Amino acid sequence: MTWERFTLLFPLWTLLGALLALLHPPLFIWFKGPLISLGLGVIMLGMGVGLTPADFVRVAQHPRAMLLGVLVQFLVMPALAAVIAAALHLPAPLAVGLILVGCCPGGTASNVVALIGRGDVALSMVMTTISTLAAVVLTPRLTQVLASQYVPVDGWALFLAVLQVVLLPVTVGVVLKRGLPGVAQRIEPVMPPLAVMAIVMIVSSIVGSQTAVLRQQGPVLILACLLLHGGGFLLGWLIPRLAGQSVQAQRTISIEVGMQNSGLAVVLARSGGFASPLTALPGAISAVIHCLIGSAIATLWRCQPRSNRSRSDM
Repeated sequence: MTWERFTLLFPLWTLLGALLALLHPPLFIWFKGPLISLGLGVIMLGMGVGLTPADFVRVAQHPRAMLLGVLVQFLVMPALAAVIAAALHLPAPLAVGLILVGCCPGGTASNVVALIGRGDVALSMVMTTISTLAAVVLTPRLTQVLASQYVPVDGWALFLAVLQVVLLPVTVGVVLKRGLPGVAQRIEPVMPPLAVMAIVMIVSSIVGSQTAVLRQQGPVLILACLLLHGGGFLLGWLIPRLAGQSVQAQRTISIEVGMQNSGLAVVLARSGGFASPLTALPGAISAVIHCLIGSAIATLWRCQPRSNRSRSDM
């Protein structure tokens, strides 16, 4: 199996890891604490190494789709998460965890799904990057505003955690790409499969450590994540469609909005000053759910014709 094939099958590995963690938690629960932060750092480093100035230039020439996507990302998902948490009467730690997922930026897995679904991969990568950078400020603030009704939220602790686990490794990746292009070129091909393995380990670790709660709260938590990500994919497709964006942009924004950086949600739940370890559980379940939905939608879209024209071009 090639590394590319391994990467494209990431939903299967994520689901398999979660199931194995449920059946035999000791396989994964050793992966905790600093290792989870390190795993997310690998994912963010890979994002930085994979960026090229040409990607930014092309998207910057037509920034409307990118700006619309980032706006929808930070309006639709946080609001959906807050409404779903209240409607399903989730226990406070799980409600906060779901809101934290909704307030996170797009995940790097969305770039792979955009490729499968014949979206605009460059737009996906730039949207992921811009939303990740914006998350340094927006994720702590939105979480504090929406989740403080359940538990006290330390916005400053969240902000510092985002700086550490997001901005620093992305910056290192970009600097490496510019300063040591030979090294970056050698490690870039292995970063996507490493990111997949990191996602699987993070998700499986949290699932394995909370099997008892999952047996009790699993159905309602799965329903909450299905509603959150299903709504994100739907509105992320509908709003750009109504705004006259191209089919490629519609698909890309839908994927980017529907797929959150659930690994970041898990790390922030553990390092952002939250008392209950259950706050990390929605992030783990979310990673499995959005991977499966995103892959199914991408496969469906891949079988359909692709058009680059938008309504505004007609």
